[in-house]
Amino acid sequence: MLKIRLKRLGRKKQPFYRIILIDSRNKRDGKAIKEIGFYNPLSKNHQLDITTINKKIKQGAQITKTVKKIINKYYK
Repeated sequence: MLKIRLKRLGRKKQPFYRIILIDSRNKRDGKAIKEIGFYNPLSKNHQLDITTINKKIKQGAQITKTVKKIINKYYK
């Protein structure tokens, strides 16, 4: 099963996240199938490929609650 979720990067107390498409059985920071965008909560920078996200959801990928909140906050 494919999921659209966050992958944590950055230093201690300075998180930076990539929004990725990954198999649900892999680790949080495991190898991604595809990187769809990024999100930085400290500087409020974000960039998402909404068309790819919608396409993958229609193909059966599930989206996590956190990524869904990010999408709703910045893209609706």
